Amino acid sequence: MTQSRSLAIPFAVSCLAVLLFAIMDATMKGLSLSLGLFNALFWRALAGTLLGLAIMLPTGHRWPDRAVLRLHVLRGVVVTLMASLFFWALMRMPLAEAIALSFIAPLIALYLAALLLGERIGKRAISASLLGLVGVAVILSGRMQDSYDWDALLGAIAVLVSAVLFAWNLIIQRQQAQLASPVEVAFFQHGIMFILFSLCAIAAWAAPDLVPLRLDLPVPASFLLIAACAAFAFTSLAAFAWAYARAEAQHLIPVEYTAFLWAAIIGWLAFGERLTLSTIAGAALIVAGCLIAMRSGPPAQMHEGIA
Repeated sequence: MTQSRSLAIPFAVSCLAVLLFAIMDATMKGLSLSLGLFNALFWRALAGTLLGLAIMLPTGHRWPDRAVLRLHVLRGVVVTLMASLFFWALMRMPLAEAIALSFIAPLIALYLAALLLGERIGKRAISASLLGLVGVAVILSGRMQDSYDWDALLGAIAVLVSAVLFAWNLIIQRQQAQLASPVEVAFFQHGIMFILFSLCAIAAWAAPDLVPLRLDLPVPASFLLIAACAAFAFTSLAAFAWAYARAEAQHLIPVEYTAFLWAAIIGWLAFGERLTLSTIAGAALIVAGCLIAMRSGPPAQMHEGIA
Protein backbone atom coordinates (compact mmCIF):
# COMPACT_ATOMS: atom_id res chain seq x y z
CA MET A 1 0.00 0.00 0.00
CA THR A 2 2.84 2.38 0.87
CA GLN A 3 4.55 1.70 -2.46
CA SER A 4 1.29 2.32 -4.35
CA ARG A 5 0.86 5.63 -2.61
CA SER A 6 4.46 6.62 -3.34
CA LEU A 7 3.91 5.84 -7.01
CA ALA A 8 0.57 7.62 -7.31
CA ILE A 9 1.87 11.19 -7.59
CA PRO A 10 4.78 10.43 -10.00
CA PHE A 11 2.34 8.32 -12.05
CA ALA A 12 -0.17 11.18 -12.24
CA VAL A 13 2.55 13.71 -13.09
CA SER A 14 3.82 11.42 -15.86
CA CYS A 15 0.28 11.11 -17.28
CA LEU A 16 -0.07 14.89 -17.33
CA ALA A 17 3.31 15.27 -19.02
CA VAL A 18 2.31 12.85 -21.80
CA LEU A 19 -0.91 14.77 -22.42
CA LEU A 20 0.91 18.10 -22.54
CA PHE A 21 3.41 16.69 -25.03
CA ALA A 22 0.59 15.46 -27.27
CA ILE A 23 -1.08 18.88 -27.20
CA MET A 24 2.27 20.54 -27.89
CA ASP A 25 2.93 18.26 -30.89
CA ALA A 26 -0.50 19.04 -32.35
CA THR A 27 -0.07 22.79 -31.80
CA MET A 28 3.39 22.72 -33.40
CA LYS A 29 1.96 20.88 -36.38
CA GLY A 30 -0.61 23.63 -36.87
CA LEU A 31 2.00 26.36 -36.44
CA SER A 32 4.41 24.66 -38.86
CA LEU A 33 1.68 24.46 -41.49
CA SER A 34 0.70 28.12 -41.04
CA LEU A 35 4.06 29.82 -40.33
CA GLY A 36 6.57 27.39 -41.80
CA LEU A 37 8.60 24.75 -39.98
CA PHE A 38 11.68 26.77 -39.00
CA ASN A 39 9.67 29.85 -38.12
CA ALA A 40 7.60 27.82 -35.68
CA LEU A 41 10.65 26.07 -34.19
CA PHE A 42 12.67 29.30 -33.88
CA TRP A 43 9.97 31.25 -32.08
CA ARG A 44 9.09 28.34 -29.81
CA ALA A 45 12.75 27.88 -28.85
CA LEU A 46 13.00 31.63 -28.09
CA ALA A 47 9.86 31.51 -25.94
CA GLY A 48 11.14 28.41 -24.09
CA THR A 49 14.52 30.05 -23.46
CA LEU A 50 12.93 33.20 -22.03
CA LEU A 51 10.65 31.08 -19.85
CA GLY A 52 13.66 29.13 -18.59
CA LEU A 53 15.52 32.34 -17.77
CA ALA A 54 12.52 33.63 -15.85
CA ILE A 55 12.60 30.49 -13.70
CA MET A 56 16.38 30.01 -13.45
CA LEU A 57 17.44 33.52 -12.40
CA PRO A 58 15.19 34.00 -9.33
CA THR A 59 15.98 30.50 -8.03
CA GLY A 60 19.74 31.09 -8.07
CA HIS A 61 20.79 28.23 -10.37
CA ARG A 62 24.54 28.12 -10.87
CA TRP A 63 26.23 27.89 -14.25
CA PRO A 64 27.08 24.21 -14.88
CA ASP A 65 30.66 23.01 -14.99
CA ARG A 66 32.36 22.13 -18.27
CA ALA A 67 31.45 18.43 -18.27
CA VAL A 68 27.75 19.07 -17.62
CA LEU A 69 27.68 21.95 -20.10
CA ARG A 70 29.15 19.64 -22.74
CA LEU A 71 26.28 17.21 -22.17
CA HIS A 72 23.75 20.04 -22.42
CA VAL A 73 25.24 21.20 -25.73
CA LEU A 74 25.43 17.70 -27.18
CA ARG A 75 21.86 16.91 -26.25
CA GLY A 76 20.66 20.29 -27.53
CA VAL A 77 22.21 19.62 -30.95
CA VAL A 78 20.71 16.14 -31.12
CA VAL A 79 17.27 17.39 -30.07
CA THR A 80 17.41 20.23 -32.61
CA LEU A 81 17.94 17.78 -35.47
CA MET A 82 15.41 15.37 -34.01
CA ALA A 83 12.72 18.03 -33.62
CA SER A 84 13.28 19.42 -37.12
CA LEU A 85 12.80 16.00 -38.69
CA PHE A 86 9.85 15.08 -36.49
CA PHE A 87 7.84 18.25 -37.10
CA TRP A 88 8.73 18.19 -40.80
CA ALA A 89 7.16 14.72 -40.83
CA LEU A 90 4.09 15.91 -38.91
CA MET A 91 3.36 18.34 -41.75
CA ARG A 92 3.05 15.34 -44.09
CA MET A 93 1.38 12.57 -42.10
CA PRO A 94 -1.25 11.99 -39.37
CA LEU A 95 -0.22 12.80 -35.81
CA ALA A 96 -1.09 9.37 -34.39
CA GLU A 97 0.89 7.59 -37.12
CA ALA A 98 4.00 9.68 -36.45
CA ILE A 99 3.73 9.05 -32.70
CA ALA A 100 3.34 5.31 -33.31
CA LEU A 101 6.50 5.19 -35.42
CA SER A 102 8.42 7.23 -32.85
CA PHE A 103 7.77 4.48 -30.26
CA ILE A 104 10.56 2.48 -31.96
CA ALA A 105 13.12 4.80 -30.29
CA PRO A 106 13.53 2.80 -27.02
CA LEU A 107 14.30 -0.33 -29.05
CA ILE A 108 16.93 1.52 -31.05
CA ALA A 109 18.31 2.80 -27.74
CA LEU A 110 19.07 -0.80 -26.75
CA TYR A 111 21.63 -1.09 -29.54
CA LEU A 112 23.02 2.39 -29.00
CA ALA A 113 23.49 1.56 -25.32
CA ALA A 114 25.47 -1.50 -26.36
CA LEU A 115 27.53 0.56 -28.80
CA LEU A 116 28.14 3.64 -26.65
CA LEU A 117 27.89 2.34 -23.08
CA GLY A 118 29.06 -1.23 -23.52
CA GLU A 119 25.78 -2.70 -22.28
CA ARG A 120 24.93 -6.29 -23.18
CA ILE A 121 21.82 -7.02 -25.25
CA GLY A 122 19.93 -10.14 -24.20
CA LYS A 123 18.02 -12.54 -26.44
CA ARG A 124 14.68 -11.21 -25.20
CA ALA A 125 15.67 -7.67 -26.13
CA ILE A 126 16.70 -8.80 -29.61
CA SER A 127 13.35 -10.56 -30.07
CA ALA A 128 11.58 -7.43 -28.85
CA SER A 129 13.41 -5.26 -31.37
CA LEU A 130 12.44 -7.62 -34.19
CA LEU A 131 8.80 -7.41 -33.08
CA GLY A 132 9.07 -3.63 -33.13
CA LEU A 133 10.50 -3.70 -36.64
CA VAL A 134 7.54 -5.80 -37.77
CA GLY A 135 5.28 -3.10 -36.32
CA VAL A 136 7.13 -0.43 -38.30
CA ALA A 137 6.78 -2.53 -41.45
CA VAL A 138 3.03 -2.88 -40.87
CA ILE A 139 2.59 0.88 -40.55
CA LEU A 140 4.74 1.60 -43.60
CA SER A 141 2.94 -1.03 -45.67
CA GLY A 142 -0.36 0.62 -44.82
CA ARG A 143 1.10 3.98 -45.79
CA MET A 144 2.36 2.68 -49.16
CA GLN A 145 -1.03 1.19 -49.97
CA ASP A 146 -2.82 4.45 -49.15
CA SER A 147 -3.01 5.78 -52.71
CA TYR A 148 0.80 5.71 -52.89
CA ASP A 149 1.15 8.87 -50.84
CA TRP A 150 4.91 9.22 -51.29
CA ASP A 151 5.05 12.59 -49.53
CA ALA A 152 3.66 10.97 -46.39
CA LEU A 153 6.05 8.03 -46.88
CA LEU A 154 8.96 10.50 -46.82
CA GLY A 155 7.46 11.84 -43.61
CA ALA A 156 7.48 8.32 -42.15
CA ILE A 157 11.14 7.92 -43.07
CA ALA A 158 11.89 11.27 -41.41
CA VAL A 159 10.17 10.04 -38.22
CA LEU A 160 12.34 6.92 -38.21
CA VAL A 161 15.54 8.97 -38.61
CA SER A 162 14.25 11.24 -35.84
CA ALA A 163 13.68 8.12 -33.71
CA VAL A 164 17.35 7.15 -34.13
CA LEU A 165 18.34 10.61 -32.88
CA PHE A 166 15.76 10.27 -30.10
CA ALA A 167 17.39 6.99 -29.04
CA TRP A 168 20.78 8.72 -28.88
CA ASN A 169 19.09 11.44 -26.84
CA LEU A 170 17.92 8.78 -24.38
CA ILE A 171 21.50 7.61 -23.88
CA ILE A 172 22.72 11.16 -23.21
CA GLN A 173 19.77 11.70 -20.90
CA ARG A 174 20.86 8.85 -18.62
CA GLN A 175 24.03 10.78 -17.84
CA GLN A 176 22.43 14.22 -17.80
CA ALA A 177 19.57 13.43 -15.39
CA GLN A 178 22.03 12.60 -12.62
CA LEU A 179 23.98 15.84 -12.99
CA ALA A 180 21.42 18.63 -13.50
CA SER A 181 18.04 19.77 -12.19
CA PRO A 182 14.86 19.44 -14.30
CA VAL A 183 14.69 23.22 -14.81
CA GLU A 184 18.32 23.37 -15.91
CA VAL A 185 17.80 20.49 -18.35
CA ALA A 186 14.75 22.15 -19.91
CA PHE A 187 16.41 25.59 -20.07
CA PHE A 188 19.58 24.45 -21.82
CA GLN A 189 17.67 22.28 -24.26
CA HIS A 190 15.61 25.27 -25.39
CA GLY A 191 18.62 27.59 -25.27
CA ILE A 192 20.76 25.41 -27.53
CA MET A 193 17.85 25.03 -29.97
CA PHE A 194 17.42 28.82 -30.02
CA ILE A 195 21.11 29.38 -30.77
CA LEU A 196 21.11 26.85 -33.61
CA PHE A 197 17.94 28.19 -35.18
CA SER A 198 19.38 31.71 -34.86
CA LEU A 199 22.38 30.56 -36.91
CA CYS A 200 19.92 29.28 -39.50
CA ALA A 201 18.32 32.72 -39.49
CA ILE A 202 21.68 34.39 -40.17
CA ALA A 203 22.29 31.97 -43.04
CA ALA A 204 18.82 32.74 -44.37
CA TRP A 205 19.53 36.47 -44.47
CA ALA A 206 22.86 35.82 -46.25
CA ALA A 207 21.51 33.22 -48.70
CA PRO A 208 17.71 33.12 -48.61
CA ASP A 209 17.51 30.55 -51.37
CA LEU A 210 19.44 28.00 -49.30
CA VAL A 211 17.66 28.18 -45.94
CA PRO A 212 13.87 28.67 -46.04
CA LEU A 213 13.66 30.54 -42.72
CA ARG A 214 12.09 33.98 -42.39
CA LEU A 215 11.68 35.90 -39.16
CA ASP A 216 8.52 37.77 -40.13
CA LEU A 217 6.60 38.84 -37.04
CA PRO A 218 3.71 36.39 -36.56
CA VAL A 219 0.20 37.60 -35.79
CA PRO A 220 -0.70 37.90 -32.08
CA ALA A 221 -2.73 34.69 -32.19
CA SER A 222 0.28 32.78 -33.49
CA PHE A 223 2.46 34.30 -30.77
CA LEU A 224 0.02 33.09 -28.15
CA LEU A 225 0.17 29.56 -29.59
CA ILE A 226 3.98 29.69 -29.67
CA ALA A 227 4.07 30.78 -26.04
CA ALA A 228 1.66 27.97 -25.18
CA CYS A 229 3.88 25.45 -27.01
CA ALA A 230 6.92 26.63 -25.07
CA ALA A 231 5.03 26.38 -21.80
CA PHE A 232 3.76 22.87 -22.65
CA ALA A 233 7.22 21.66 -23.66
CA PHE A 234 9.01 23.22 -20.69
CA THR A 235 6.45 21.96 -18.19
CA SER A 236 6.46 18.47 -19.70
CA LEU A 237 10.25 18.22 -19.65
CA ALA A 238 10.40 19.29 -16.02
CA ALA A 239 7.47 17.04 -15.07
CA PHE A 240 9.08 13.96 -16.63
CA ALA A 241 12.40 14.69 -14.94
CA TRP A 242 10.59 15.14 -11.58
CA ALA A 243 8.54 11.93 -11.97
CA TYR A 244 11.46 9.75 -13.08
CA ALA A 245 13.54 11.00 -10.18
CA ARG A 246 10.90 9.68 -7.75
CA ALA A 247 9.78 6.39 -9.32
CA GLU A 248 11.44 3.60 -11.27
CA ALA A 249 11.17 3.85 -15.03
CA GLN A 250 9.55 0.40 -15.25
CA HIS A 251 6.50 1.78 -13.42
CA LEU A 252 6.18 4.91 -15.57
CA ILE A 253 7.12 3.93 -19.11
CA PRO A 254 3.79 2.17 -19.89
CA VAL A 255 2.05 5.51 -19.25
CA GLU A 256 3.95 7.06 -22.13
CA TYR A 257 2.22 4.85 -24.68
CA THR A 258 -1.02 6.70 -23.96
CA ALA A 259 0.49 9.37 -26.23
CA PHE A 260 -0.84 7.33 -29.15
CA LEU A 261 -4.40 7.59 -27.80
CA TRP A 262 -4.10 11.34 -27.21
CA ALA A 263 -2.55 11.84 -30.66
CA ALA A 264 -5.40 9.94 -32.31
CA ILE A 265 -8.03 12.00 -30.48
CA ILE A 266 -6.34 15.37 -31.01
CA GLY A 267 -5.46 14.57 -34.64
CA TRP A 268 -9.10 13.73 -35.35
CA LEU A 269 -10.47 16.81 -33.57
CA ALA A 270 -7.92 19.35 -34.85
CA PHE A 271 -7.02 18.06 -38.32
CA GLY A 272 -9.75 15.55 -39.22
CA GLU A 273 -7.17 12.75 -39.44
CA ARG A 274 -8.48 9.19 -39.70
CA LEU A 275 -6.94 6.29 -37.81
CA THR A 276 -6.15 3.25 -39.98
CA LEU A 277 -6.09 -0.40 -38.92
CA SER A 278 -2.47 -0.74 -40.07
CA THR A 279 -1.45 2.13 -37.78
CA ILE A 280 -3.26 0.58 -34.80
CA ALA A 281 -1.80 -2.88 -35.50
CA GLY A 282 1.71 -1.53 -36.05
CA ALA A 283 1.57 0.59 -32.91
CA ALA A 284 0.42 -2.44 -30.89
CA LEU A 285 3.39 -4.50 -32.14
CA ILE A 286 5.90 -1.74 -31.41
CA VAL A 287 4.48 -1.16 -27.92
CA ALA A 288 4.55 -4.92 -27.24
CA GLY A 289 8.18 -5.03 -28.31
CA CYS A 290 9.04 -2.13 -26.02
CA LEU A 291 7.30 -3.73 -23.05
CA ILE A 292 9.13 -7.02 -23.66
CA ALA A 293 12.43 -5.16 -23.91
CA MET A 294 11.62 -3.32 -20.69
CA ARG A 295 11.46 -6.64 -18.85
CA SER A 296 14.85 -7.70 -20.17
CA GLY A 297 16.80 -4.91 -18.51
CA PRO A 298 16.77 -1.30 -17.29
CA PRO A 299 14.34 0.59 -19.54
CA ALA A 300 15.07 3.90 -21.15
CA GLN A 301 12.86 6.87 -20.49
CA MET A 302 11.02 7.84 -23.63
CA HIS A 303 9.51 11.26 -23.85
CA GLU A 304 11.65 13.71 -21.95
CA GLY A 305 13.36 16.02 -24.40
CA ILE A 306 11.41 14.92 -27.47
CA ALA A 307 11.28 18.43 -28.78
